[in-house]
Amino acid sequence: MENILLLEDDPVLSKEISQFLDSNDFKCDCVYDGSLASKQAKLKEYDLAVLDINVPGMNGLEVCQLLRQDNGKMPILMLTAYGEIEDKMEAYNKGADDYLVKPFHLEELLIRIKSLLRRKDIPQVETQEIEVADLRINTYTMQVFRAEKEVALSPKEFKLLSILAKANGRVLSKMQIADELWDFRIETNQNTIEVYINFLRKKIDKDFEQKLIHTKVGYGYYLKDEA
Repeated sequence: MENILLLEDDPVLSKEISQFLDSNDFKCDCVYDGSLASKQAKLKEYDLAVLDINVPGMNGLEVCQLLRQDNGKMPILMLTAYGEIEDKMEAYNKGADDYLVKPFHLEELLIRIKSLLRRKDIPQVETQEIEVADLRINTYTMQVFRAEKEVALSPKEFKLLSILAKANGRVLSKMQIADELWDFRIETNQNTIEVYINFLRKKIDKDFEQKLIHTKVGYGYYLKDEA
């Protein structure tokens, strides 16, 4: 059971969210004050934090910044009544991973939480350049080379290749890939992922005997040197 820290000063909404998450196999700890949320996060290890912005004491953005300083990997989802782009940018600049505007459906909150937790489970290679066999990916210059020859990729293809490469050989499901590739902003389906995988294979693997992009039937895709 995954632990969630909920900062929400509306007792009715807090109870609704908590009961809903508990019914979906999460353990939700509720606090109503930002300063208390910061202290609570030090007492227990949480898998994810859901933070309302306008709360007593320390506001949610300040709590987000502190949590991010203490835990660089824990997903943080902000809740707010404001939907302006400036508010969203401020939340992301403080370290938030996602942003949900009130009012919202509890089912949408659950989707966002599950998506963030799936993303957290994808191992990341923290480097500007990733090499797999004769494939070289530079995440700083956005360039890709196969056998020292540059491969031209669209931005979406490059992001997909980077997602697979940073997983360091681990199989990623279509849902995990979609969460990373579209960053929650649009709906997609499994066929869309297959289409982009095929685009990528034509550019990365088609002209080479050694294939690097693999399918594990029923599970997903992975990038690995299996020679």
